[in-house]
Amino acid sequence: MRRVLVYLRPYRKWMVLAWLFMLTELVIELWQPLLMGKIIDDGVMKQDEAAIFTWGAVMLGVSLLAFASGIANSFAAAYVGQEYGFRLRTALFASIQSFSLARIEQLSPASLVTRMTNDVTQVQNMLFMSLRIALRAPLLVVFGVVMAFVIHARLALVLAVAVPLSAAFLLWVVQKAAASFSAVQRALDRVNGVMRENLAGMRLIKAWMRKEYEEERFTEANDALMDRTMSVLRLVETITPVLLLVMNTAIIALLFFGRLHVEAGTASAGQVVAVINYATRATAALSMFTFITMAFSRARASAGRLAELLEAAGERKESERADGPSIRRGEIRFEHVSFRYPDSRHDALSDISFVIRPQETVAILGATGSGKSTLLQLIPRLYEPSAGRVLIDGIDVREFAAEQLRAYVRFVPQEVLLFSGTVADNLRFGKMTATMEEIVWAARDAQIHETIARFPDGYGAKIGQKGVNLSGGQKQRLSIARALVGEPRILLLDDSTSALDAETEAKLLSALRQYACTTVMVTQKVSAAMAADTIFLLEDGRLVAQGSHEQLLAESELYRRIVATQEGKKGPIDVTTA
Repeated sequence: MRRVLVYLRPYRKWMVLAWLFMLTELVIELWQPLLMGKIIDDGVMKQDEAAIFTWGAVMLGVSLLAFASGIANSFAAAYVGQEYGFRLRTALFASIQSFSLARIEQLSPASLVTRMTNDVTQVQNMLFMSLRIALRAPLLVVFGVVMAFVIHARLALVLAVAVPLSAAFLLWVVQKAAASFSAVQRALDRVNGVMRENLAGMRLIKAWMRKEYEEERFTEANDALMDRTMSVLRLVETITPVLLLVMNTAIIALLFFGRLHVEAGTASAGQVVAVINYATRATAALSMFTFITMAFSRARASAGRLAELLEAAGERKESERADGPSIRRGEIRFEHVSFRYPDSRHDALSDISFVIRPQETVAILGATGSGKSTLLQLIPRLYEPSAGRVLIDGIDVREFAAEQLRAYVRFVPQEVLLFSGTVADNLRFGKMTATMEEIVWAARDAQIHETIARFPDGYGAKIGQKGVNLSGGQKQRLSIARALVGEPRILLLDDSTSALDAETEAKLLSALRQYACTTVMVTQKVSAAMAADTIFLLEDGRLVAQGSHEQLLAESELYRRIVATQEGKKGPIDVTTA
């Protein structure tokens, strides 16, 4: 909880102001039973109308002051809550952006969305209640009992028994509910996850007629959320009935003993009414603990989930320097590199060594799961090797500042992702200062300029979410153009031409030769690999062969089978991208 509440520091003055208004309201509320007792004893019992009007006017005046203090307190509490939520969400987003790719993949997108929205809201609600009623309610109970002792100690003994019993029950419920609400938030993650997958895969779901299956999946997750929520609510909802039973029993006891004291002359009617009034106010305050308990229990669970994200960024150990090295030539060297994904028992890459010369073009071939995409992602340090070193221009990639490294190493992933906005906005993604001339030049080399020119608004044409209004080939060429806008020293293409026809692909690869950059491309097409200077052949995470097309035909049986398969001859190899 402390890790999450640190973002409240800029609003401490507003919090103090809110509490001062709350204390003003509380003090007035504590004096009102005394004023009521005065009206009864000095006015009603003595039939003195002047006393009734005098004390009534005083009571009305302080009530208006309490009303104004309550409104001011609510405004201050709302301001702090909203500003705090803004800062917390900003910090969470920045923290998530700083995660390594391996860390991101350990957290589901649905869970991240839930934490950024629902969990932040739970903590905001807790903060608002803390400033508005969470402190006011217990203070009203405690000082209400104290004031009751001031008025009549013997009658107040009834409250001294009832209030601690109620408080002990409340503490027990809070402890039980906190763990239960953590399970509720995890169930909410699952519901959000199913919804996200459904919306993302709607086209496939409709094409395969899987509506009923998806409804069953959602119903299962939704039922689990409802069951967990109902379970904890059944526990929390016992608070009000139990508190009312205890406190109403105490009020009945006060009425009984109060009558005896009035008859014996040891208490006045006004004193009995004042003590009972304190009891009823304490009962109302204790009843609020149902909402306070729920808010704090859910906030405690949510704060733990948020702290996990905020603290995770500090776990990353990087030797990044603002004045670190930069990439000049683009030589890539792997020295006995191995890599294993988190929670995996097997290496995805094992003892790989090679050198790619500056401005050389290298193609990587291999069967599904051979580690091609993994190898590519080690170069911009999206992952870090489990063993060995990856060097660029003779410098370990871990010595580069991430911003400098990735500014010169442009990675085009296997799954194309375009953002909502214009074509030009997407092409400027890696270089926001790019001129229109640079954008058009990159689009020409990526063989997409003519297609863009046919759009009604040209480079100002709107792209739907994830490029839904574009073909696969158009999206791939746009993503390559986006990488070229940054004038990379190293260009990494992860099966980024799979949707292109042979002629367009040949033109694109020829255009890439004009760039002073080292190009490494994962491909499943021998025709594309033939255009490279060197071909790497991966099998089960190992580099089993490398050389030109002619060399591999002469030396590698695996390569000959790949070629034979793509020429329509028999061959069991599958060269789908890993």
